[in-house]
Amino acid sequence: MTQPTTATPVRVEIYDQVYNLRGVDAEHITKLAQFVDGKMRTVAEQTSTIDSLRLAVLAALNIADEYHILKKKYDLLAGEFNRRAGQLAGALDEVLQDERRAG
Repeated sequence: MTQPTTATPVRVEIYDQVYNLRGVDAEHITKLAQFVDGKMRTVAEQTSTIDSLRLAVLAALNIADEYHILKKKYDLLAGEFNRRAGQLAGALDEVLQDERRAG
């Protein structure tokens, strides 16, 4: 039986603020924090606001926009994949039925 994984403390810095977070995968948490920090810094370069709360909200909106664009692409690809898989399964069924009749 595997041991349950325990959350480990991770110290990250996002837009010059230190956060002590806990999680199972410290490397993943660090990468996420770096991503959010980068988004906030990009938004800060593009706007005149210095309010970190406003920057955080704008960065969150940017991240949400990216997520929804990627999700829409994923949904389209998944739909196309399922459609093609259905066609291939149908073609395979036809071949198998033909072999059974001939066999």
